[in-house]
Amino acid sequence: MSGRVNRAHGVSPLRRRRPSGWATQKPTWREARPALISDVLKRASARPSGNWFVVGASRDVRRGGRPYGRTVGGVEAVVWRSESGELHAGPGVCPHLGAPLRDSRVVCGALVCHWHGLALDGKSFAGWDPYPVHDDGVLVWLRLDTVGGEEPSERPVVLVRPAAGSGVDAVFTSVGRCEPEDVIANRLDPWHGSWLHPYAFLDLAVARPPLGDEDDAFVVDVSFRVTDRLVVPVRAEFTAPGPRTVVMRITEGEGSTSVVETHATPLTGESDAAPRTAVIEAIVAASDRRGFALARAAAPALRPLMRRTAARLWRDDLAYAERRWALRRAGRFLG
Repeated sequence: MSGRVNRAHGVSPLRRRRPSGWATQKPTWREARPALISDVLKRASARPSGNWFVVGASRDVRRGGRPYGRTVGGVEAVVWRSESGELHAGPGVCPHLGAPLRDSRVVCGALVCHWHGLALDGKSFAGWDPYPVHDDGVLVWLRLDTVGGEEPSERPVVLVRPAAGSGVDAVFTSVGRCEPEDVIANRLDPWHGSWLHPYAFLDLAVARPPLGDEDDAFVVDVSFRVTDRLVVPVRAEFTAPGPRTVVMRITEGEGSTSVVETHATPLTGESDAAPRTAVIEAIVAASDRRGFALARAAAPALRPLMRRTAARLWRDDLAYAERRWALRRAGRFLG
């Protein structure tokens, strides 16, 4: 990729590209071997998660604000913050008569049930026991040992991101009728990018596929489309650090160190005939350009745009994941 991108200050990252037809692209189906994708998926699935699941964005759980509810693996859970910012989590079912605690209120740091006023301060009470919870600054994680079934760990695996305060982050969430492995398999197939998302990506080439356990990354050269004629070329690396996570990190070009973390959280239990999975995607954009300080200042206005961009991609990618699940369920999937 050397020479493709000049990141010097004051030099535009944009490159002009002559429009060409979608069908004139080099076919990628020979490179996107089902066995290769399946092997990488198996290795990712075998990596420990410590029973940690991403449930939402950190900013969705506000100090003294409404509780945040999420069902994970068929288990109702609720998360809230006290006025001091302390994070609490536990079962989403009131131990008294089963009220949905996600609809309750936080009063003086306690979660107060809206059915009969039972107050929970985050400690064990009447059969209600808290869940381990972690805020990594962008995402909130819950540890659910009965769902994960692994050896629990004290903290989730949180990968390196741009330094706190140096980037602009946004979190997008959508739900599909599939299992987490179908979402992860989608992300472990970078070859589909230019074909399924021609409005977003051009000139995509896998410079190096995974080499095995010691080097399990896809290295990809791709141009992000800005207009029909203007693109931003970068080199990116896709890795799967755990069974429900894929990370895309820009390693060369504009926005180097920026990451997109895709987390697949099962909403239904393993035996459910109609599985549903939440895609929770964190986009953390960074740049060493002087003007990027303006982007950080405009972060509240940029986040909706970042989420809309992710929503357009996931409209297609969830259809991919749902189709994959349907074929697996019918015994027809070839991977």
